Amino acid sequence: MCGPHPRRRRRQRYYQIREFQMASSADELESDDPEDEVELELDDPAPQSSKDAAALPERIYDINQADDDSKKANLVQLSISEEDAWWNQVPLENLDLSSNALSHISPKIENLLTLTVLQLHDNALVALPPEIGKLEKLVRLNLSHNKLSELPIELFSLPELRHLNISHNEFIELNPDISNLHMLEFLDAGNNNINSLPGGIGFLVRLTALLLGDNHIKELPPDIVYMRSLQKLDLMKNDLIALPEDMGLLRKLQCLYVQHNDIKELPGFEGNEALNELHASNNFIERVPKDLCANLPHLKILDLRDNKITQLPDEVCLLRNLNRLDVSNNSISVLPVTLASLAHLISLQVDGNPIKTIRRDILQCGTARILKTLQDRALAKGREDGGAEETACSSRSAAASQQQQQLPPNMTDKYKLRHTRTLAVNLENLTDVPSHVFELASAEKVHVVDFARNQLSALPPGLQHMSNLVTELVLAHNVIASVPTFISQFTRITFLNLSNNVIKDLPPEFGLLNTLRELNIANNRFEFLPNGLYELQGLEILVASDNHIKALNVAGLEGLPRLNTLDLRNNDIEYVPPILGNLTNITHLELVGNPFRQPRHQILMKGTDAIMSYLRDRIPT
Repeated sequence: MCGPHPRRRRRQRYYQIREFQMASSADELESDDPEDEVELELDDPAPQSSKDAAALPERIYDINQADDDSKKANLVQLSISEEDAWWNQVPLENLDLSSNALSHISPKIENLLTLTVLQLHDNALVALPPEIGKLEKLVRLNLSHNKLSELPIELFSLPELRHLNISHNEFIELNPDISNLHMLEFLDAGNNNINSLPGGIGFLVRLTALLLGDNHIKELPPDIVYMRSLQKLDLMKNDLIALPEDMGLLRKLQCLYVQHNDIKELPGFEGNEALNELHASNNFIERVPKDLCANLPHLKILDLRDNKITQLPDEVCLLRNLNRLDVSNNSISVLPVTLASLAHLISLQVDGNPIKTIRRDILQCGTARILKTLQDRALAKGREDGGAEETACSSRSAAASQQQQQLPPNMTDKYKLRHTRTLAVNLENLTDVPSHVFELASAEKVHVVDFARNQLSALPPGLQHMSNLVTELVLAHNVIASVPTFISQFTRITFLNLSNNVIKDLPPEFGLLNTLRELNIANNRFEFLPNGLYELQGLEILVASDNHIKALNVAGLEGLPRLNTLDLRNNDIEYVPPILGNLTNITHLELVGNPFRQPRHQILMKGTDAIMSYLRDRIPT
């Protein structure tokens, strides 16, 4: 039996096209052969890196129109192959014309009314036609790396536009009408020559990311703080001299980049409790406000290198979740001993400061040695004062501690629990936590629990009161030997840190944590990865370094479809199965510090891609 006619088959595939990519040259696109026309766009897409067309063939703008053959087809023909009918074609939704040499776009772009994504980046565009405003279904528009200095006013009426990238162009200002893009969620206008932002930009209330780096902005308009959905604000490499005092109105802000400006003073950030990262290096900042330390309980990264800071306040200890503090190249002569109370601080950079109170050889030993020195001094001072030392971290709760001497006051501080949604008690030598603490935390809707760096030998039973609330649980640096079965009741947990304990195994019920995304069991006593781990369908990051794991269960790892990071450094693995290379979902693999002979150290140092390729090449055929 004969197959379908070749031309009919190709036309059918052509109608089903949803995405079009520019071919390698205009000559290819202007082929007169109808057979070549279809083969070009569906069977032989050219690599984007070789595209260099300077103009578009007119037929692109009519790609949604039915051809003459379809229009002339009678009912008999359609009954044989209804898929050929013009009303069954799927309209173009994604048009990628990037990395060519286009200097203009035809007004006929208005014919492509079904476009939702339009990629025009890396061309030579100097202007856009007003007709682009007719693309009312457009959601994403990328115009980066062109020569644009203005946008047609019609573009600002696009009702569905959510993602706009105009970076790396020649803009000197943003049109005030940009505030009419009410659905906009992402705006990248970096690497231009913008001097100021228009008033009214604050009306972009759905914006979650605003990227304005590498411009010449001197000040921010007052209404920028009305962007209540903003999570990421990038203002690096501008000419700012200050930040708005009411930055706290950006309550959802998580990342702020203001490095390489002319800022002399930081605000107190009252209200920015969600802020995770503050990058303010290469400015003229002279001091760290005490209020900043008190108002940013979730800050994890604070980068203040290359400023004019002369001292750090004792209140820096209030940044309880700080992971990285960089104050390199300042004028700091003394480090506060309260730094030693930061339980999660893993990177402290102080190079380039005239520190005289700590020997240079200790400073050169790195974070752990510096913090140990500061902790020893804090303990010594406490003994000299008869154990009555009162630091910035303890003085605020002295009255409460007199009422409940057995418990650190922040464990029962309702106001703090309610406003931070965090129960964090570190470096208190706790051996147990009473149930009423967890009952109180549950009543205040706390979802982050952190008891790192204590002396807990087991998970407190009262933790069960929070099983339907906790999303992050940190029990690192304790002496926990086992994990109870009630851990399976934590139905919302996404992050679990059990590192630096003495755990040898996990209960089978551990596999029921289907919301878990990141698990850290480093520095324990595991000899194998527990079977329950292989049932965690949502697991993305597994850190199991510095244990005694002897073998890899690749069959088990195959059951973790979302796993992208696997850290098995410093274990006792003697053999790496080549079939591990087939787990292409793993994009970050760490195997250094194991006794296996293959892959060799040179391969391991080349990174994950080299390791996986090496392993795949050795799979028996």
